[in-house]
Amino acid sequence: MAAQSGGIGPAAILTEDMEYKTLGNTGLLVSNLCLGTMTFHGGAGIWKAIGSVDQAGADELIKTSLDAGINFFDTADVYSDGESEKTLGQSLRNLNIARKDVVLATKVFGRTGPGRNDVGASRGHIMDAVDASLRRLQTDYIDLYQIHGNDSITPVEETLRALDTLVQHGKVRYIGCSNWQAWKIAKALGISEFKNLARFDTLQAYYSIAGRELEREIVPLLEAEKTGLLVWSPLAGGLLSGKFSRENQKPEGSRRSEFDFPIVDKERTWKILDVMTPIAQAHGCSPARVALAWLLTKPFVTSVIIGAKRLDQIEDNLAATQLQLSAEEIQKLDEVSTLPPEYPGWMLPFRGANRLKPVPRF
Repeated sequence: MAAQSGGIGPAAILTEDMEYKTLGNTGLLVSNLCLGTMTFHGGAGIWKAIGSVDQAGADELIKTSLDAGINFFDTADVYSDGESEKTLGQSLRNLNIARKDVVLATKVFGRTGPGRNDVGASRGHIMDAVDASLRRLQTDYIDLYQIHGNDSITPVEETLRALDTLVQHGKVRYIGCSNWQAWKIAKALGISEFKNLARFDTLQAYYSIAGRELEREIVPLLEAEKTGLLVWSPLAGGLLSGKFSRENQKPEGSRRSEFDFPIVDKERTWKILDVMTPIAQAHGCSPARVALAWLLTKPFVTSVIIGAKRLDQIEDNLAATQLQLSAEEIQKLDEVSTLPPEYPGWMLPFRGANRLKPVPRF
């Protein structure tokens, strides 16, 4: 196993190769790998570049994931203009999967229509969007409903009250946010506690060995508040897949060659791959599998969201749960990918070094 039992305070259990952790500070168990469905259906624009998995292909990917122990599936109302949700819901029906046996996560915020209020985290848009997502997913409730981005207009309390209403009505069981700043997450958690509203149980955020900025402010906040971390783009948009290198920076057929996202320091990534590639060769696996296994060693990570267009890709990703990195290999990967010093981070250990040392008496 790549990861040890543990997490951000809450419990974790192990079943064969798949580990299950509690969703933040709740009692709901989710697999430490989550199948993301952004590649489902496709369509026009960026969605075509990201992936166009049809219904039969989606059924196959979901069945393979379920057989491997995954019980956690993530989507969003904007993925392929709602078609991803439809495909996911239909797959569960096609495969005759009991609703209670899977944890469904979706998101609200992005534009879903031409109207002025067809976007954002207002009460109005949330109430409209949740019903549309429930219809597309063919379900009576959403396990985890997430605010997909930062709304600079809507007051945080309005968003939280709307989500609390959905929890009270049983349409949503847990709530989370995605791509938020540390200060705003902290503010939301404070409002929820003070007003006795449903609180964010998770943050879905970009995190990879090539992009560790989350560790500066957000990870300490999540650990302190026992909030779960769901990782999106763990392979940095395919940059860590093994297809990319200094010599081949735009491989044909790769999503990132057409859609260069998320933002990554490429030169730093090549140095990481210089260390990662021989480790992968020593284990007889892909660099992608090493990148995922490295993430699974981080105790603050609840679940890593993986996505695929083909069966061989999902099978390779799933094998990360079986990859046991040595302490020496983890140290090498940590060192080559460590963040450069940044204030006030470098000042904290300097000023706090003698906090518990004996004080001389005069």
